[in-house]
Order: sequence, then C-alpha cells, then structure tokens
Amino acid sequence: MLEWLDSHINLEATAGKITGLSLDHMRDLAKLLGDPQRNYPAIHITGTNGKGSTAYLLTRLLAEHGLKVGTYASPHVSSIHERISINTEPIGNAELLGLLKTLRLTEDHWMEEGGERFSWFELVTAAAFICFADEAVDVAVVEVGKLGRYDATNILEAELAVVTNVAEDHTDGSEGWREAIAWEKAGIINLQSTLVLGQGAGDPSLSEIFAAENPKATWRLGEHAQVESNELAVGGRLLDISTPKARYSDVFLSLNGEHQGENAALALLVAEIFFDAPVAEEIVEDAFSGATLPARLEAAGREPLVIFDGAHNPHGVAAVARSVRDDFSVAGEVVLVVGMTEGHNHERSLGKLLEVIEEVIEEQEEHSETSTQLICCTAPSPRGIAAEELAAFAKQVGYEPVVISDAGEALRHGVNLAGSEGLVFVTGSLYVAGAARQEYKKMVAR
Repeated sequence: MLEWLDSHINLEATAGKITGLSLDHMRDLAKLLGDPQRNYPAIHITGTNGKGSTAYLLTRLLAEHGLKVGTYASPHVSSIHERISINTEPIGNAELLGLLKTLRLTEDHWMEEGGERFSWFELVTAAAFICFADEAVDVAVVEVGKLGRYDATNILEAELAVVTNVAEDHTDGSEGWREAIAWEKAGIINLQSTLVLGQGAGDPSLSEIFAAENPKATWRLGEHAQVESNELAVGGRLLDISTPKARYSDVFLSLNGEHQGENAALALLVAEIFFDAPVAEEIVEDAFSGATLPARLEAAGREPLVIFDGAHNPHGVAAVARSVRDDFSVAGEVVLVVGMTEGHNHERSLGKLLEVIEEVIEEQEEHSETSTQLICCTAPSPRGIAAEELAAFAKQVGYEPVVISDAGEALRHGVNLAGSEGLVFVTGSLYVAGAARQEYKKMVAR
C-alpha cells in the first residue's frame, strides 16, 4: 500500500513554486469519507519554526490531563507512522494499512466518476482525519504542512488557531515577504477560532493581517503570557512561566535549546485557553519533564557529542546554532554535517550556521585547539540541493568542505573526524537529520 501511496504526486517534496492552489480537492476527498474532521474539536498550528515542537508539547499536556489526543505532524523523521499518533504513540502498520486501503477504494470510486487523483499529502492528511474519528479522540492537534491558507489540513474548522512565529522561509526575501507569509499563515483562522500568537508572530506590524481574519479573540505570548526565566539545566531547561490563570515555577523541560522554552510556554498558554482553566502543576511537570523529540537538538551520543536537528531556514538554523553554543561544551573538533533543500534560502541559512558556529570556536579557543570542519551532503529528497552546490558556497566564505553526498556516510565520516572530545552537528533539513540518525543507530548497535 505504501507503493500505491508513493505513486501519487508529493507536493511536499516537489521542487519549484506550486501554482493553482485550492482546497476544493481536499474538501471533495473529505466529503467522500463523510467529513471525519468534523467529529472532534481541533487545534490547528502553523508557524515558520517551532510548530512541531509546540504541537508535541501541547499533546503531552492534553494527554496528561486524561484526554485522548490525536496528533498530525509533518514531515516525519524516520517513518511515515510518526505523522499520525494517538497520545504521542505513532499508529502501527496494521492501522496505517487499513487507512490506506480505505483511501484506495475511495479514490478508485472517485476516478471512476471522472475525478482526478489526489496528492500524497491530501491522502495522508485524510488518513489522519479518519484515524482520529475512528479512535474517537477528545481533541486533534494538527500541524500545518506548509504555510497554512491552502494547506490540505485547512479544511478543519478549528477552535484554536496557533501561529508560532513568522520568519523567513519559502520566500525569495523580496519586499513585503514578512506580510505575505503572515497572510498565508493567517489563513488557518476561521470565524470560530480563537487565535494564539507566539512570541515571533506578535509583531504589531502584522496585527492587521491577523485581525482581518476576524478571530473570536486573540492571545499573545509576550503579552498575555511570559517566559519569566529560561535557564540551562542538566538535560534541558528550567522555566518560570506566567499565564493569565497561573504562574508555573521551576518547571523542568527535558528538551535542549532556549527556543524550546518559548515553545513550551506557548503550548501551556494554548492548553489553558482550551480548558479555560489553569493546568495542574503536576500535569505540567509530567508533560514537560518526559518530553523527547527526535532531531530537535537531540544529543544522541557523547564521545563524540552527536547532535541532530532539522532546522532548515535562517531563523531556525541561527536558533539551534546558538543553542549548541550556549548549551554544550566542546573541547575538540567541531564537525558540521549539512544538507539542505530548495525553497529555504540555503545560502543565508548556511552562512548563519557558520557564523554562529565560529562564535563557538572563538569561545573555546582559550581552552582547546578546537577547529571547524564542514561536510556537505545531499538531502534525500527530490528538493535536495546537491552537496557540490552547498560546498561551492562554503568555499566562497573561506571553508574547504568535504563533499559526501550520502547523509549516512557523511555522518560516519564526521564521527571519525571528531574524535572522542569533539562535536558532530547534523543539521539543515529533517531529511538529512533523519537519514543520519538512522545510520547512527546502526553504528551504536554494532
């Protein structure tokens, strides 16, 4: 059945600009299936960065409260099963097979009536919506695939619309790009929605764009809720968060990176709005202290230190690179394994990554002989930028990168270069982080 699914056009992995966008096809598919997305309340999440982490942390808060929560996320790191989960547990092979069989029969009937084939993402989105209806979830937490307004997930009529931030991604950076991206993301707001804006989406210059969609109410992190303290702790962050209904002190979050503290605060604000009540301290503690996310500043090994992260645009890459600088001590070689995809301004992203990593080196110079080595690979995606192209740009800014197209081989070479006291940092794309992570698992298992 996966071969059948993969025979459909996958716009998520298609290079170039997509034109003729419409939700009509997705609405047709949902109607054929009985509109399963209408059977449960939904929380819809978009944003340039952080939407996956926010969706995951929100799911944990809701599940710890005793709710049955369906979560739809994209892209996946290692397996398509990760995209559809119940209380953070990915669906199994049998469940996925059953969903795809239903969709194949539906599409066959549709095409017999003269309809066109659906896209890969439309089918997977529909699979999630059917699954959540079959499981009788109490709430669905649904992450947008790309932007928002014309994303297949946007046939939802969500009670809560969440925008984590608005930053540079899927844009050529021309004048007005920020407003254009905000307009796309504002498209998930409907007349039934309460809007929740993360710290990076609450810019006053964008307020009119969001207000034009007429949300029932608007809440902002940074105004209605605050991250009062966000300190480094062993294995994560220690947070103080104030919200309209409570103050949460000394909350341990078992995720690396200062930006994850903001994601946690946003998830907590959304949970409070959903419940219209404060969240019990023990629920917050259990939800955040047990959080684990693959390829989000994931420290997978110690000798050398191996970190995987799927950051893929200038804003995201800068945030995770700063977190590497601030959260980890490196005594030996710093080896970057980088692969990127089209559509994310890879030159600016790679330049920002190298800039911040050089700050790491400067801070370590008094204590070690630290240096930086760069390995360029090709992201395993139709949109993957050739390793040679990344290397050519790196040479322009003074690096002599190694070119190893395969992400797994690049990871193995990086581990050999780093030595026991070094750092191997794999980033630039979730496709690269996922492939390298799978290879690292094999290395550790040997």
